[in-house]
Amino acid sequence: MLQIALTSILVDDQDKAEAFYTDVLGFRKKQDFPAGGARWLTVVTMGVENGTELLLEPMGYDFAHTYQKALFDAGLPCATFASEDVQAEYDRLKALGVVFRGEPTRMEGMPTIAVFEDTCGNLIQMFETP
Repeated sequence: MLQIALTSILVDDQDKAEAFYTDVLGFRKKQDFPAGGARWLTVVTMGVENGTELLLEPMGYDFAHTYQKALFDAGLPCATFASEDVQAEYDRLKALGVVFRGEPTRMEGMPTIAVFEDTCGNLIQMFETP
Protein backbone atom coordinates (compact mmCIF):
# COMPACT_ATOMS: atom_id res chain seq x y z
CA MET A 1 0.00 0.00 0.00
CA LEU A 2 1.26 3.48 -0.85
CA GLN A 3 1.97 5.97 1.92
CA ILE A 4 2.40 9.71 1.74
CA ALA A 5 6.03 10.27 2.69
CA LEU A 6 6.72 13.72 1.26
CA THR A 7 4.65 16.59 -0.04
CA SER A 8 5.71 20.07 -0.99
CA ILE A 9 4.60 23.65 -0.67
CA LEU A 10 5.89 26.45 -2.90
CA VAL A 11 7.59 29.23 -0.98
CA ASP A 12 8.92 32.56 -2.21
CA ASP A 13 11.89 32.55 0.19
CA GLN A 14 13.32 29.40 1.80
CA ASP A 15 15.01 31.21 4.69
CA LYS A 16 11.78 33.02 5.58
CA ALA A 17 9.83 29.77 5.19
CA GLU A 18 12.25 27.89 7.43
CA ALA A 19 11.86 30.50 10.17
CA PHE A 20 8.06 30.56 9.91
CA TYR A 21 7.52 26.81 9.74
CA THR A 22 9.96 26.04 12.58
CA ASP A 23 9.97 29.06 14.91
CA VAL A 24 6.29 30.01 14.55
CA LEU A 25 4.41 26.85 13.59
CA GLY A 26 6.66 24.57 15.63
CA PHE A 27 7.76 22.03 13.03
CA ARG A 28 11.25 20.57 13.19
CA LYS A 29 13.74 20.85 10.33
CA LYS A 30 14.58 17.36 9.10
CA GLN A 31 16.62 17.74 5.91
CA ASP A 32 18.61 20.70 4.64
CA PHE A 33 21.20 20.36 1.89
CA PRO A 34 22.07 22.08 -1.40
CA ALA A 35 19.97 21.08 -4.40
CA GLY A 36 20.70 22.90 -7.63
CA GLY A 37 20.60 26.62 -6.94
CA ALA A 38 18.42 26.18 -3.83
CA ARG A 39 18.08 23.81 -0.88
CA TRP A 40 16.29 20.54 -0.25
CA LEU A 41 14.61 21.76 2.93
CA THR A 42 12.03 19.66 4.74
CA VAL A 43 10.20 19.93 8.04
CA VAL A 44 8.29 17.36 10.07
CA THR A 45 5.87 17.43 12.96
CA MET A 46 7.77 17.76 16.23
CA GLY A 47 8.04 14.33 17.87
CA VAL A 48 7.05 12.45 14.70
CA GLU A 49 10.50 11.94 13.24
CA ASN A 50 9.47 9.43 10.57
CA GLY A 51 6.23 11.18 9.67
CA THR A 52 5.34 12.91 6.43
CA GLU A 53 7.90 15.50 5.40
CA LEU A 54 6.89 18.90 4.06
CA LEU A 55 9.30 20.18 1.42
CA LEU A 56 9.62 23.97 1.47
CA GLU A 57 10.13 24.19 -2.25
CA PRO A 58 11.47 27.31 -3.96
CA MET A 59 9.56 28.66 -6.92
CA GLY A 60 11.99 27.98 -9.72
CA TYR A 61 9.58 28.52 -12.60
CA ASP A 62 7.45 31.50 -13.63
CA PHE A 63 4.30 29.36 -13.68
CA ALA A 64 4.84 28.54 -10.00
CA HIS A 65 4.39 32.22 -9.10
CA THR A 66 1.23 32.37 -11.21
CA TYR A 67 -0.17 29.21 -9.63
CA GLN A 68 0.63 30.30 -6.06
CA LYS A 69 -0.85 33.77 -6.58
CA ALA A 70 -4.01 32.34 -8.19
CA LEU A 71 -4.63 30.09 -5.18
CA PHE A 72 -3.93 32.92 -2.73
CA ASP A 73 -6.14 35.43 -4.57
CA ALA A 74 -8.98 32.89 -4.73
CA GLY A 75 -8.68 32.29 -0.98
CA LEU A 76 -7.79 28.63 -1.47
CA PRO A 77 -5.44 27.01 1.05
CA CYS A 78 -2.61 25.05 -0.53
CA ALA A 79 -2.18 22.80 2.51
CA THR A 80 -4.14 21.70 5.55
CA PHE A 81 -2.72 20.90 8.97
CA ALA A 82 -4.46 19.23 11.91
CA SER A 83 -4.76 20.49 15.47
CA GLU A 84 -6.38 19.00 18.54
CA ASP A 85 -7.53 22.49 19.59
CA VAL A 86 -7.93 25.01 16.76
CA GLN A 87 -8.98 27.83 19.09
CA ALA A 88 -5.88 27.41 21.28
CA GLU A 89 -3.62 27.20 18.21
CA TYR A 90 -5.34 30.25 16.70
CA ASP A 91 -4.73 32.21 19.94
CA ARG A 92 -1.07 31.09 20.11
CA LEU A 93 -0.35 31.92 16.48
CA LYS A 94 -2.28 35.21 16.57
CA ALA A 95 -0.14 36.28 19.56
CA LEU A 96 2.95 35.56 17.41
CA GLY A 97 1.67 37.89 14.69
CA VAL A 98 0.26 35.32 12.27
CA VAL A 99 -2.37 36.82 9.95
CA PHE A 100 -5.65 34.91 9.86
CA ARG A 101 -8.44 35.23 7.31
CA GLY A 102 -11.04 35.18 10.08
CA GLU A 103 -11.92 33.65 13.42
CA PRO A 104 -12.04 29.87 13.78
CA THR A 105 -15.36 28.63 12.40
CA ARG A 106 -17.38 25.47 12.50
CA MET A 107 -19.98 24.53 9.94
CA GLU A 108 -22.63 21.88 10.44
CA GLY A 109 -21.10 18.42 10.19
CA MET A 110 -17.57 19.78 9.76
CA PRO A 111 -14.65 20.28 12.17
CA THR A 112 -13.59 23.72 13.37
CA ILE A 113 -11.27 25.36 10.84
CA ALA A 114 -9.16 28.49 10.52
CA VAL A 115 -7.11 29.83 7.60
CA PHE A 116 -3.87 31.80 7.94
CA GLU A 117 -1.12 33.28 5.77
CA ASP A 118 2.30 31.64 5.94
CA THR A 119 4.33 34.79 5.05
CA CYS A 120 5.62 32.93 1.97
CA GLY A 121 2.68 33.52 -0.38
CA ASN A 122 0.37 30.73 0.77
CA LEU A 123 -2.83 30.22 2.69
CA ILE A 124 -2.82 27.33 5.15
CA GLN A 125 -5.93 25.81 6.67
CA MET A 126 -5.99 24.05 9.99
CA PHE A 127 -8.79 21.81 11.18
CA GLU A 128 -9.64 20.31 14.53
CA THR A 129 -9.22 16.60 15.06
CA PRO A 130 -11.42 14.75 17.54
